[in-house]
Amino acid sequence: MPHLWERRSLLQKTKAPRRGPVRAERHRRDRRTLSAQQTIPYVRLLPDGVCQLPDGLFTKTLAYEDINYAVASTEDQSAIFNGWSAFLNYFDASIPFQLTFVNRRSRAGGRYQVNIPPAHDAFDSIRAEFTHMLKRQIAKSNNGIDRAKYLTFGVPAEDLATARPRLERVEADIMGNFKRLGVSAQPLDGKERLAALHGQTHPGPQRQPFSFRWKDVVETGLGTKEAIAPFEGFDFSQPRTFRVGRYWGAASYLQIMASEMSDQLLREILELDAELTVTLHIQTVDQGKAIKTIKGKVSDIGKMKVEEQRKAMRAGYDPDILPPDLITFSKDAADLLSDLQSRNERMLLLTFAVVNLAPTRERLENDVFTVGGIAQKYNCALRRLDWQQEQGYVSSLVLGRNEVEIRRGMTTSATAIFVPFITRELRMGGQALYYGSNALSHNVIMADRKKLKSANGLYLGSTGSGKSFAAKREIVHLFLAVPQDRIIIVDPMGEYAPLVQRLGGQVIELAPDSPSFINPMDIQLDLETDESPLSMKADFLLSLCELVVGGKEGLQPIEKTVIDRCVRQVYRELTLGIGDGAMPLLQDLYEELLKQPEPEARRVATALELYCTGSLNLFNHQTNVDLDSRIVCIVLKGMGENLRKIAMHITNEFVKSAVNTNFENGISTWCYFDEFHALLRDQLTASYFVSIWQMLRKRGCVPSALTQNVKHLLASPEIQNILDNTDFMVLLSQSQSDRAVLAKQLGISEHQLSYITHSGSGEGLLFYGSVVIPFTDRFPKGEIYDLLTTRPEDLKHEAGA
Repeated sequence: MPHLWERRSLLQKTKAPRRGPVRAERHRRDRRTLSAQQTIPYVRLLPDGVCQLPDGLFTKTLAYEDINYAVASTEDQSAIFNGWSAFLNYFDASIPFQLTFVNRRSRAGGRYQVNIPPAHDAFDSIRAEFTHMLKRQIAKSNNGIDRAKYLTFGVPAEDLATARPRLERVEADIMGNFKRLGVSAQPLDGKERLAALHGQTHPGPQRQPFSFRWKDVVETGLGTKEAIAPFEGFDFSQPRTFRVGRYWGAASYLQIMASEMSDQLLREILELDAELTVTLHIQTVDQGKAIKTIKGKVSDIGKMKVEEQRKAMRAGYDPDILPPDLITFSKDAADLLSDLQSRNERMLLLTFAVVNLAPTRERLENDVFTVGGIAQKYNCALRRLDWQQEQGYVSSLVLGRNEVEIRRGMTTSATAIFVPFITRELRMGGQALYYGSNALSHNVIMADRKKLKSANGLYLGSTGSGKSFAAKREIVHLFLAVPQDRIIIVDPMGEYAPLVQRLGGQVIELAPDSPSFINPMDIQLDLETDESPLSMKADFLLSLCELVVGGKEGLQPIEKTVIDRCVRQVYRELTLGIGDGAMPLLQDLYEELLKQPEPEARRVATALELYCTGSLNLFNHQTNVDLDSRIVCIVLKGMGENLRKIAMHITNEFVKSAVNTNFENGISTWCYFDEFHALLRDQLTASYFVSIWQMLRKRGCVPSALTQNVKHLLASPEIQNILDNTDFMVLLSQSQSDRAVLAKQLGISEHQLSYITHSGSGEGLLFYGSVVIPFTDRFPKGEIYDLLTTRPEDLKHEAGA
């Protein structure tokens, strides 16, 4: 496959001569007189992020995030590879650049922070358990390793005034190239760049925090290097290792011997459980010079072939029989010349360096051995930079300076095989919630759904896949971390009631024999909405009557007119502020319909009679539950078939009303609809729910729907509108037929499908906008687990206990 493999170019690497014993001893004596600050090779670093290096080079650094390359389809990987090749071709011979991949042990607290504030209330045990779980997951993230990626580029200039506009132009072009690849990137200012350098010069989890203010430079007279140099200094006196602070280090370079390279080499090195920095220094060769060089090689090989043929003739051999290496070199040289002349290829000089860091020398040697094993696996070799440890370390810093005089000639596509993207991470802060761990990188997934263009979400999975568990886990974290938000759960099977009761919420069980009631006629006239509250209530009651009357044609125009007239009459005293202020009941609408002269009114009233004065008068009572509770769970488990549709319709209206009320008060509402497919069985309730689903996002709501019948769900003509307004999705284990439907509907690659094929409970794919992440969630057993689980074996064990 051309995007995964590439032949080796013919330009030979050059290597600086090793120091002999006499020169090495002189070097050690000279180094004693140098300070740690002098080791860091820059002249000055400015607040806007511009760094001046010796020899008239000015550089800037950008930090960039990952994109989903590892789990992308073959077509997507090819597109990313081609885009990255075009990116590399942007840099001409005057713009050297450096790719830096930094893996560091997390400091205490690290990149992620537990966002659950103490409250000293009835939920302390749950708070403590969830916090403990979250801290453990954070500690296990990447085995406690933070990963960062930087691109540093430079321009030669006589002075800063000349360099700045050039740097700004190149920076804008690079940001545009990143954007075309779908990569999130940002330039680092001076303080951010110093922080990145500080992280490199202070390895280990116990490193001191970075502290710096620009005004201190003026007030104290100290330079920026004092803020980043290690207190214990550097020691480069050894030929194969060095010391930075209390850590041991070893600088090596990758000797590329393979005729073909794999895009897995860089990924495997970066995923190691070790502190290291991988650096790719790249310098484009002028195209004319590169072609001239290769032509010279072709000419030299031609002369060698002629000489070999003469030798063969003198020895009496067939002159067409040439040494295999010569034939190979001749073919590769011709192909390379053709690539440079006719394909979109350029010649690049690459220095691939690896700097390992470890707290002990033994651990360091083990880490270097591991990296060497990966290199050997791909027919490369990791060579130690003997007597060049300082040059190797300095070249790894995000400065854009390369002091390692070992370069490998590579074509654009050969260099692009080191794709600098692996898998996208979700590690947001603030009110972000926990959604498991990245199955590839093992980082915790922390995401804030409110940051999405549409926070609407779907949880899709077969029975036992863990979809309700995942939704409940989100509810618990939301309850603990975002105390101002409210939660409403529509629970057809009663699975959420124990959790809601433990969290001090209101459980409303709607059933013929239940003492809990919700009045569908409730209205809030003081809402400031674009549409009149009375008009919205009339629209709901029209749809309710249409559901009750039934029939293929639904309500006739005359019937709709009569119902609208009666609704306004029923609410007349309430809107005028007269009377006792009591909310009307469904029976009031029924009686008002009986007063109308039209025969159509009696037909509608007769249909309503069963639900007003008949045996199914569940919704003909005043509301007697606390709808202002922070968590409200509506259980529909006891509903028969005749009442279920009406109950769902009334529940949808309650959700809509509650969301509007909360929005008017500046409160966000999170809504969960379990057994979602049941809402879409009836065309009328489906249409009404879709309109609500579209409205919820605009009213500060974060709705989620859960279902196991994916095939039936996607067969609904209404689901397309829901999918178009959904940017958050949790896909768990799916049946074979459902996988095929999802793959077609969502454009899921075969590799991505493997994460929802025969996967265990709590394993699947997370969709967050354009980001797709395979995840796992191994939630520890305890009080919270018992509240979340619906597995029969867990419930049986709990009952036995």
